[in-house]
Amino acid sequence: MRAFFHPDQSLHDPQQFMQVGRIRDPKDLPSRTEALLGALAKRGIAPEKPADYGVEPALTIHTQPYLDFLESAYERWRAVPEAGPEVLPNVSPYWNGRPEWQSRPACRSTSIVAQAGYYLGDMAVPIGPKTWTSALRSSHSAVAAADAVIGGAGAAYALCRPSGHHARTDRATGFCYLNNSAIAAQRLRGRYRKVAVLDVDAHHGDGTQEIFYRRADVLTVSVHVDPNSYYPYYIGYADEHGHGEGEGYNTNIPLAPKANDAAFHAAVDRALEKVRAFGAEALVVALGYDSHREDPIGLLDVSTEGFRGIGERIRAIGLPTVVVQEGGYQISVIGDCLAQFLDGLRETEAPYGK
Repeated sequence: MRAFFHPDQSLHDPQQFMQVGRIRDPKDLPSRTEALLGALAKRGIAPEKPADYGVEPALTIHTQPYLDFLESAYERWRAVPEAGPEVLPNVSPYWNGRPEWQSRPACRSTSIVAQAGYYLGDMAVPIGPKTWTSALRSSHSAVAAADAVIGGAGAAYALCRPSGHHARTDRATGFCYLNNSAIAAQRLRGRYRKVAVLDVDAHHGDGTQEIFYRRADVLTVSVHVDPNSYYPYYIGYADEHGHGEGEGYNTNIPLAPKANDAAFHAAVDRALEKVRAFGAEALVVALGYDSHREDPIGLLDVSTEGFRGIGERIRAIGLPTVVVQEGGYQISVIGDCLAQFLDGLRETEAPYGK
């Protein structure tokens, strides 16, 4: 299996985030990548450094004003009197929730304070001096993995950090700045007629859902904790099926808190039935480990070995597959979770293309 990672992805070093009214220590630590790289090394997988694709792949998903904001925000923020160490919003516009809108118009104000509220959807996406560099390189890893699959690899893994599945076309939320899974899916569409995105992170892939919500060529399926009691709260319910041409091409499978391996695997089985029925020709897996029972911000009861079962099920469907790294914040276990997933993905007997 080929894997991709750029060292610049570790430069993003958040210092804070807001959780239930308190400024907390960050969870998306650069050391997450060290644990995952270690797991790859133990499996004999040497990550390749992706090429510099620039912003063009990101522009297939995100708006130019939003990318301009991410690139320039930190330097502009430093010029604000008494500003904190990172860009964080203290004003936020009302999200209108209109499913027919792909994105909003550009922010009318040129103020960095106004734009921070407009383009940053919560206080879990601080922008520091190297955030843009890391986010852009993370998207390059996703593109490189997609290109590897297009070139004939049965599966490729993108060690993306920062994560991406909460990022919308023009808004960062939940530790996510650029939607790597969506960028990979769009890249695959250049080769495959139908692409499915299966999100198995504990949090709903709300950004990915919204990006493809009006389309019939990309199926989005997410297995996650019921948003009634878990982030992102406002989206990810079972009655959200798509809009317009996309009606019927989005499926959410919410799980009750404390759901275990058996419940999670059953949900993945349901999700993959949707992928089969759709007739997908390629698959993007948004892989998170925050469903692990030891995750500091998780609510599920999935074991380390449970990730092997997820890998086995994905392998058995027999599709060219891009695996994009999403969340998972218990550093002591995430390497083992990845190792178990890869063992399941690579060792099941069903060959690719069947």
